[in-house]
Amino acid sequence: MSMIIERLTVIGVGLIGGSFARALREAGAVGTIVGVDTDRDNLNQALSLGVVDEITPDVARGVRDAQVVFVSVPVCSIPMVVREIAPFLPAGCIVSDGGSVKFAIVRECEALMPPGCTFVGGHPIAGTEHSGAAAAFAALFTGKRCILTPTPATDAGAYDTMARLWRSAGANVCSMEPGHHDRIFAEISHLPHVVAYALVHAVGTADVEGENVLSYSAGGFRDFTRIASSDPVMWRDITLMNRAALLTSIDGFSASLAELRRRIDCSDPAALAEFFTIAKQFRDGIL
Repeated sequence: MSMIIERLTVIGVGLIGGSFARALREAGAVGTIVGVDTDRDNLNQALSLGVVDEITPDVARGVRDAQVVFVSVPVCSIPMVVREIAPFLPAGCIVSDGGSVKFAIVRECEALMPPGCTFVGGHPIAGTEHSGAAAAFAALFTGKRCILTPTPATDAGAYDTMARLWRSAGANVCSMEPGHHDRIFAEISHLPHVVAYALVHAVGTADVEGENVLSYSAGGFRDFTRIASSDPVMWRDITLMNRAALLTSIDGFSASLAELRRRIDCSDPAALAEFFTIAKQFRDGIL
């Protein structure tokens, strides 16, 4: 693949930012990659592992001469980072992100762009429960979706560049309006994470005659709750930034759980079988 951009700056060289850098390097889509991070140890590790070519904790220095700046920090921090780098962005620079909440981020970051620069919101649908530069790997996005969230203010050329970069990283790119994105991901991503956290919290604090209930957990429980091992700070920020849509999703889940409880309480085998069958059909037909 031919080179798409000469210079990429990644702010937040963790799992997503580091994997984006590794994938683009492997594809030959980028020349020099600059890593910016507040964690000095992580930054040094990113350099020693070859995730990036240059490192600096200074965002002004980091974005100098960048054609694309990819911001990969907790979602509540993305607008703050963009506000900090805005005065130092070179003409024509594209700024994008990898956050899983889009409406508030796109609205705030678009307003911060200096003339000639463009913000293109993005959300790669990929990840693991691990974090840091050492967790990054080039194949993370292969065959996965990356949703870009343009608005009427988005420059078409900037959108095309980001789409080409994500495709070169192995992702399948699609486009979605930011608010619509947030409503969908409240249901299929944010709700499952808070449910997993709530389940582990409930079981971990359960009082069953002084037993450590979690010590008896086996594969099913561990698989179901794997996402509760994700970064708590990241998920704190996501839940707060997508608060309204997530509360609606929680209310829907609570109603479904209440209906299941009612059917169990009634000891109605047919009603329970119907509930589980409908859920199984949804699951088997989609996933």
